[in-house]
Amino acid sequence: MSSAAPEHGSATPTVIVHRIRLHEGVAPERFESWVRDVDYATCPQLPGVVAFAVLRVPDAEATSPGEYFEIIEVTGREAFERDMRSEPFRRLVADFEKMAVVVAESTGERVGSGYRSR
Repeated sequence: MSSAAPEHGSATPTVIVHRIRLHEGVAPERFESWVRDVDYATCPQLPGVVAFAVLRVPDAEATSPGEYFEIIEVTGREAFERDMRSEPFRRLVADFEKMAVVVAESTGERVGSGYRSR
């Protein structure tokens, strides 16, 4: 989390990508259920979050079992930092840290509007 990005309304949101590894003994099903039922459901309470998705790394590409990555699109660094101080976000972090760890982070800004078929 290094560079400032434009606030909401900007054509260039900030994208954060985290590589995630489950703690030993945590079942992928437990983590994925939490992502679907809690993590995604909390996103509307975080005004700086534009889009969020967690993706499973296929076993053939994983360096160890239970690897994922998440893509977080935010309106800007400052807005997301405000979200990170909120109670809903702190609850997410507390739950997440019981199951997994972020092993790498990349941040960037989309070049142009990108492409989306729908």
